[in-house]
Amino acid sequence: MFRLLKYLNKISFLFILLVIGLVILQVYCDLELPDRLTNILNAASVSQGLKNQGLLTEELSQEYRNEILKNSLEMLGFAAVSLVSTILVGFFASRIAASYSYNLRKNLYRHIQNFSMKEIDRFSTASLITRTTNDITQVQMVVIMTLRMAISAPAMAIMGIIKAENIRASQNLSLIVVIAVICLVLLVIGIFLLVMPKFKKMQEYTDRLNLVTRENLTGIRVVRAYGAEEYQENKFNDNNILLTKTNIFANRAMSLLMPGMNLIMHGTSLAILWVGAYWIAENPIYLGSVFGFQQITMMIVMAFMQLIMIFIMIPRGLVSARRINEVFSSLPSITSSPSPQTSCENVKGEVEFQNVGFSYDQSDEEVLQNLSFRVEGGQTLAIIGSTGSGKSTLVHLLMRFFDVTQGKILVDGVDIREYDLHDLRSKIGFIAQKSLLFKGTVRSNLLYGKDTATDEEMIEALKMAQAYDFVMRDPEGLSMAVSQGGSNFSGGQKQRLSIARALVKKPEILVFDDSFSALDFKTDKTLRDNLRKLEGNPTKVIVAQRIGTIMDADLILVLEKGKIVGAGTHEELLKNCQVYQEIAYSQISKEEWDHA
Repeated sequence: MFRLLKYLNKISFLFILLVIGLVILQVYCDLELPDRLTNILNAASVSQGLKNQGLLTEELSQEYRNEILKNSLEMLGFAAVSLVSTILVGFFASRIAASYSYNLRKNLYRHIQNFSMKEIDRFSTASLITRTTNDITQVQMVVIMTLRMAISAPAMAIMGIIKAENIRASQNLSLIVVIAVICLVLLVIGIFLLVMPKFKKMQEYTDRLNLVTRENLTGIRVVRAYGAEEYQENKFNDNNILLTKTNIFANRAMSLLMPGMNLIMHGTSLAILWVGAYWIAENPIYLGSVFGFQQITMMIVMAFMQLIMIFIMIPRGLVSARRINEVFSSLPSITSSPSPQTSCENVKGEVEFQNVGFSYDQSDEEVLQNLSFRVEGGQTLAIIGSTGSGKSTLVHLLMRFFDVTQGKILVDGVDIREYDLHDLRSKIGFIAQKSLLFKGTVRSNLLYGKDTATDEEMIEALKMAQAYDFVMRDPEGLSMAVSQGGSNFSGGQKQRLSIARALVKKPEILVFDDSFSALDFKTDKTLRDNLRKLEGNPTKVIVAQRIGTIMDADLILVLEKGKIVGAGTHEELLKNCQVYQEIAYSQISKEEWDHA
């Protein structure tokens, strides 16, 4: 928890000092009230005693009335100051906690943005969402409770004990307070040991519930297509029941706390009045001392109750704080080089793999083995192979989503691990296998490629990507709305918009990770023809399943189980690569190829 305090800003620290001052002022005022009540009751008791004995003169009566009035007004003054201080403490505590959670959430999100796929997979998307939202809210609640109670409760307890010791009745009644505090501590320790393990389980079950919910909503079309609503509902209910049962158990255990505390507090008050009654019978003039001691004792007990509430809240906050710290302490495995290099001046768009091998963490199986090839700037590299052969992994290594485990990858003559990550990725326009559009407009999505792009540049990119017609047909044009994930577009439209987003960037290298799969043959061919006319003649890396998409490439790599089993042009591979021949003839017959 203390590690996270560095995310408080300087202004918050100044407000914390102000809150501490206001809390001490509030405690002082609250503790002065029993003193004034004692003075009022003692003055009234002595006045009544003198009156009963016939010794109360008019001057003494007026003096006692003035004393009672003076103490009454002081009580009102202290109560007003305490009220204002309490309101200000609540206001500033809420502002500090809100500001703190804002900074914490912002820094956590920024930290997660730097994660590689390895760290994302380790935590899971659902867990990271929970940690960024629910866990930070729990920490925020602890901060508010701490500011409002963690200062006032100890101050109230210590100053209250000192005040109580100065009251004449304290010698006879202090043992009652000690017993009450011991009972409170035992009650809290018992509930604490019972509930603490459940708090951690609750956060884990929340992660799992978010995972199931997110999975179901993301794949709602598949769920409905297979009529699996009942199956998904049962899966949700299983996790929901676990969370609910844990929550009910924790809340039931916590519900014993307040009745137990009230029983101890009111029992203490009753015991003080009962024991004090015997003492007053012998010392009637000290009636006010007993009531004053009772008031201070209630404040002391309330202070311990507040401390106990903090100790109940803190464990849950600590669970959340540990989960947040786990994210902060997990450093990205892929970072920019500490002394980044720049590419060679006379080389642009060149890609070279030198004996590249790759395997995922905690896996002995190599996904890619000993890949070596070179593509000159402006050329087209195509990659084809069966499902699971490592095609997408290859381009992910080029983008440095993962780091190679063997060999090295050169872009423009420099090892990609020696680049600044932003500089490397600014050279590459990436069109993912699964087209993803962000909620907003067509314009806002295209600006991801280049945030300074003009409307003319965006329109040109849409034309090149064969997306101009369906975008400009809409009355809004570039301001056409895009739903989350691009759900208001067809698969082919999303692919073309994703390609346009990369083209706006005007990169040195264009990477198409099976980005033509949803396009019809005519659109596919027109788009490939347009790619040849691109300004700057970027290098093109195309992962595809259709032979027609890649047959014009300068170099075609055929992958099988992570190895290159064929490399060359379309004509060369048709003659000497059996795997390529099988793929080609499965799409078009040998006679048709020979005729073509």
